[in-house]
Amino acid sequence: MVKHEVEIAGIPEAVHIKPYERRAKYYETDQMGIIHHSNYVKWMEEARMDMMDQIGLNYKQVEDLEIISPVLEIEVKYVSMVHFDDVVVIETKITNYNGIRLELEYTITDKETGELRTTAKSSHCFLNRAGKPISLKRSYPELDTRFFETKEGQD
Repeated sequence: MVKHEVEIAGIPEAVHIKPYERRAKYYETDQMGIIHHSNYVKWMEEARMDMMDQIGLNYKQVEDLEIISPVLEIEVKYVSMVHFDDVVVIETKITNYNGIRLELEYTITDKETGELRTTAKSSHCFLNRAGKPISLKRSYPELDTRFFETKEGQD
């Protein structure tokens, strides 16, 4: 197995993940004029990619290392509706990380009013391109350290 070198942006002293903002698009609405429920999972994925960029782990770079991170579980609670052209703020937080599994929580609020729209959770694992589980702690300690430091900084 060839180990790749990983270049990670500098570690911030205090971990602060800026929330991800998303304007609801017309094509994301359903017949009732509200955002279709399936779009929230896509928004969560966008927010997760944004969080990874912010902590210096660009997902493209991670995939170039032949690491994939499939979704194991998703839980979404719809609290209030999002309509076309609303801007939502998605706060993403790492709640559990052990080198093999990554668990996140998402809080989606209306940017203008602060009203809670949705809460969600997702769980991911790390696999190589052949689909075999890998431990970032063992195989990519630089990535492991960054996830661990981010989780600890958010507690």
